[in-house]
Amino acid sequence: MTERHAHSPQLHRKAHRYAAYYAPAIDSAWWKAGSDWLGRCAASGEARPQPVFDGLPVDLQRKATAAPRRYGWHATLTAPFTPWPHIEEATLRDGLQTLCQAWEPFTMPALEVALLDDFLALVPARPSPALQAVAGACVTGLHAFAEPLSPSELQRRRAAGLTPEEDALLVRWGYPFVLERFRFHMSLTGSLRDTEPAVVDTLRAAARRHFAPLLASPPLRFEAISLFAEPTPGADFMCLAQMELGR
Repeated sequence: MTERHAHSPQLHRKAHRYAAYYAPAIDSAWWKAGSDWLGRCAASGEARPQPVFDGLPVDLQRKATAAPRRYGWHATLTAPFTPWPHIEEATLRDGLQTLCQAWEPFTMPALEVALLDDFLALVPARPSPALQAVAGACVTGLHAFAEPLSPSELQRRRAAGLTPEEDALLVRWGYPFVLERFRFHMSLTGSLRDTEPAVVDTLRAAARRHFAPLLASPPLRFEAISLFAEPTPGADFMCLAQMELGR
C-alpha cells in the first residue's frame, strides 16, 4: 500500500476529529488552484493569497470562502467524526489503507461550477457510480471507528431541516448526506442564502474563470483517499496523508 505523506505538521497526539476526503494530489495543479481559491493549503497549513477578480471585493470573497477554507480543499467521503477513545490514529490509518486496497483508481466525470443548495461547488457534470460506490464504502467501512453523535450534535444537525430519510441516515451513520443521499462536491463557498443574487453570479463567474484551464483539461483521476484531521476543537483541518487506491 502506497501512502503519499502530506507536508502538514506532525500531530503529537490524537486529533479531536478525523475525516476521509477526496482531494487532488497535493503536488498537482488542481490542489494549488483549489487551495488558492480558498486561501489556505491544508497540507502545509499556510495561508495562500486568493486570486483577485474584477467586481469581486476582497473582503466579500474572503467572507464567502471562510467556511470551506477551515476544512481545506476536498470533497467529503466520510464526514468528520470523533474516534472512540481506544482508537489510535495508527489504527485508523490501517483501516483506511485496508479499505483503499479494495478499489482501483478511476477517471472522474468532468466537473463544473454549480450552485448546490445555497453554496457554490465543483460538481460532476454527470452521475458517477464509481464515486457513489467509493463514498459509500468509506461511510460503512470507517463507521466502527467513530463514536456516536452526542445529543447536542444530533440536535444541531436536525435544526437544518432534514427529510425522514436523511434523519434515519444521520442516526445510523452519523451524517445525513451519505449513501443514496450522497452528492460529490468540492465546496467553493459557504452558505450564500442571504447574499444578493448579483453577488452570487459574480462569485460563480469568478470561480469559472479561476478553474477554467483545469475544467477544460482531461478529467481528474480518483487515485487516493485523503485522511484529514481537526487537531483540536475548532481548529483548521489538516491533510495528514493521501492513501493510494489498489496498492
